[in-house]
Amino acid sequence: MADLDDSALANQLQRFGLSDTEIQTYLAVLESGEAMASTIADATGVSKRYVYSVCEELEDQGFVEVNDHVVPTKIRAKPPEEVIELLSNRLNEIKPALERRYSEAATKEQRFDVIKSRVTVLKRINEYISRAEQRVGLAIPYSHLSRVAEELQNAVDRGVLVLLLVTDAEPDPEELAGYDRPVASVVRSWNASIPVLLTVDRDLGMLSSSEMMTTANSDEQAISLVQERIVPTLYGSFLANFWLSAEQLQVIDPTPLPRTYESVDQAVFEATLHLRNGTAITACVEALANEPDSESTEKVTGRVVDTRQGIVDPISNQFPIEHTLILETEDGEVTVGGTGAFLEEYRARTITLEALVE
Repeated sequence: MADLDDSALANQLQRFGLSDTEIQTYLAVLESGEAMASTIADATGVSKRYVYSVCEELEDQGFVEVNDHVVPTKIRAKPPEEVIELLSNRLNEIKPALERRYSEAATKEQRFDVIKSRVTVLKRINEYISRAEQRVGLAIPYSHLSRVAEELQNAVDRGVLVLLLVTDAEPDPEELAGYDRPVASVVRSWNASIPVLLTVDRDLGMLSSSEMMTTANSDEQAISLVQERIVPTLYGSFLANFWLSAEQLQVIDPTPLPRTYESVDQAVFEATLHLRNGTAITACVEALANEPDSESTEKVTGRVVDTRQGIVDPISNQFPIEHTLILETEDGEVTVGGTGAFLEEYRARTITLEALVE
């Protein structure tokens, strides 16, 4: 590898946060190996007093050692291998934060598709459900449930929160119970012709008119989308406009604990079922304080004393997208919400629920 000239070396050092004066001073110390402040002052053209100040900064950053136990004070450059190791360690320290931010903000697939075929709509619904990791919200005519039931069952088996609203019929609960595996975490029904709507996690969605699915030779079209800025809003619309207006038919049994969730909706749903079954549970939450510019996570632990939610009857939240854990901690009662929480005191990254042995 070609050796860097002084200008190129200075540019590289500047990338590690050194000012022009610090770079000039450090290069002068490197040239001498060990030197007095007066020698460095002569080489850099700054006052001796300023050299002392700059060298103290360089010492704090690990580039030099200032020996003020001798008279006159001597400044010695640290061996290059030690400096390189120090800089490498600093880069390694920020690596996890960089990786996390990259994972959160990396460019993701974004797409809008217009679909003209009922067959394609059903195919896309199955495809998106198969990709679900956290939650599915689906409103679909009951006559088409069998066409998507297997993927819904598979999602439930994977631990995905599946909210299923069947429309255009009043299904017999015993008929729904006839499936060999649950088709949803919660099933509701509404005997009305409402739009076919699908949301999967935070970035996959589908929307079409009811007529496209129920009327032969319909000219209606559907839209599928991969768009994380829009799908959460679509999910909120699903809960507010349709889910709460429907009749609850089925709810699955709570999942055995302990279990860790990345979705607050999942955690709140499971916590609600366990509390209603009389199970005492605790939560360990990796969370961000819900304050401006809060970036460092902290661990919040406590007993789950209540939830606010709009997934399962009886509904206990104040508005449809509010899903909250209420914890009793050593510091008092706190509230934990999800990624977009704005009323709660904490925004959860992960939530681990565990049964409390009393």
